[in-house]
Amino acid sequence: MKVVATTRQAQGTGASRRLRHRGKVPGVLYGGKSEPVNIELDHNPLFHSLKREKFHASVLQMELDGRSEQVLLRDFQMHPYRPLVMHIDFQRVAEDQKIHVRVPLHFVGGESSPAVKLSGAIIGHVRSELDISCLPRDLPEFVEVDLSHLTAQDTVHALDLKLPAGVSAVLRGKENPVVVSVTLPSVQVEEAAPVEEAAGAAPAATAAAPAAAAAAAPAKGAPAAAAGKAAAAAPAPAAKPAPAEKKK
Repeated sequence: MKVVATTRQAQGTGASRRLRHRGKVPGVLYGGKSEPVNIELDHNPLFHSLKREKFHASVLQMELDGRSEQVLLRDFQMHPYRPLVMHIDFQRVAEDQKIHVRVPLHFVGGESSPAVKLSGAIIGHVRSELDISCLPRDLPEFVEVDLSHLTAQDTVHALDLKLPAGVSAVLRGKENPVVVSVTLPSVQVEEAAPVEEAAGAAPAATAAAPAAAAAAAPAKGAPAAAAGKAAAAAPAPAAKPAPAEKKK
């Protein structure tokens, strides 16, 4: 991929702000046997190039003031909320010197693996990138991770990956980080618990039903006693007044 840049003379916050207003991006080119150079690039082509994965993990051809140099993208800063590239850094590379680059991982074959098809396992991608070291001519755009052989008990570490010729993983000491993990689903275990609880609750409910019915039914003789109490509580009918005597 090609990048076109020009040398910039003005420096400082104010000068960078004026560059951005003109649709330019301030940057720096450093490394190699030459001194660092302040550069500027057109914003829109650079903005769209940054969306491509290859742009981040490839040796780029930079055309700077009419001469060509091989460079790597090292860093860039974006505006906090606007689609605007604020600054970018490139590093020169030499054909005979190894470079340290972080490349993306591409995972393939997971859906057809025994872990998924036979065990219904879930394959988790723990890492999406890998630090590698190689000569510029051996730099891969990505590292492919084949998951088609995974079983339910497998775990893939960094040293298990098959890297292209001339490429080695950059690890610290004896570390061997996990790249892919396999997890068995817990749905069956969660569904079994309610079933067992329901099975144990059924006999208890059956035994409790007669007791509840007995508590709800009135005892023998209760209706008669209740009727007697009701009769006793009812007021007696009022007596009729005696008829008045006839006058003689």
